[in-house]
Amino acid sequence: MKVLLIEDSHEILEAIVTVFQLRWPEASILTTTHGEKGIELARNETPDIIILDLGLPDISGFQVLRSVRDFSDTPIIILTVQGEEINKIKGLELGADDYIVKPFSPGELLARVKAVTRRNNQYQTKSPSAHNPTIIGRLRIDLRSEEVTLGGKPLKLSPRGFNLLKQLVLKKGEVVSTEDLMKAVTVPGEEPNESLVVFLVKTISEQLGEGTGNRDMIIGEPSIGYKLSIP
Repeated sequence: MKVLLIEDSHEILEAIVTVFQLRWPEASILTTTHGEKGIELARNETPDIIILDLGLPDISGFQVLRSVRDFSDTPIIILTVQGEEINKIKGLELGADDYIVKPFSPGELLARVKAVTRRNNQYQTKSPSAHNPTIIGRLRIDLRSEEVTLGGKPLKLSPRGFNLLKQLVLKKGEVVSTEDLMKAVTVPGEEPNESLVVFLVKTISEQLGEGTGNRDMIIGEPSIGYKLSIP
């Protein structure tokens, strides 16, 4: 397990490295305080996961995210400051797999890292039929192994995206309230965020409609919630 940590705060760098040394000692940690060096390390060292701060001294974390996504699908967790909701959404739109709000606990950080890397490994190594997935039209979803395919092609979702889709699948054809969806995508220590639900619905709808031109597989019911509608 190789972790690339791009963070300009030496205090946070030391704290995260210490957490890994104590609770995940087999992990190898690469660190840098600059975005350009982070891009270079991401290209040359092929880390298993990147933890990326958005506020860097040379270039923005968003620029790093865009650059890395040009040559790598390595899972990326962005670090944001409390209240910067727009940064969370923008980071996800640019290809981040998850985000953590500062300040965060060591347990939360490790849980997020393990969840994102586990999801990535499953998409690379598991068979779509490993656990008799639920089939809805062209969509196949395995709630145990957390694998999703559409028309036989793997559909890569973030952990939050999978949790949202799971709620819609479990109540296929029924409206799931926005409140329930917010609960499904909110992790301990965070406030429920309706904007995140809206973003995830939009992103998943586009993925489900890829190749068909149909972007209405998740239907919104104003002031109520959303439902899955796959023929």
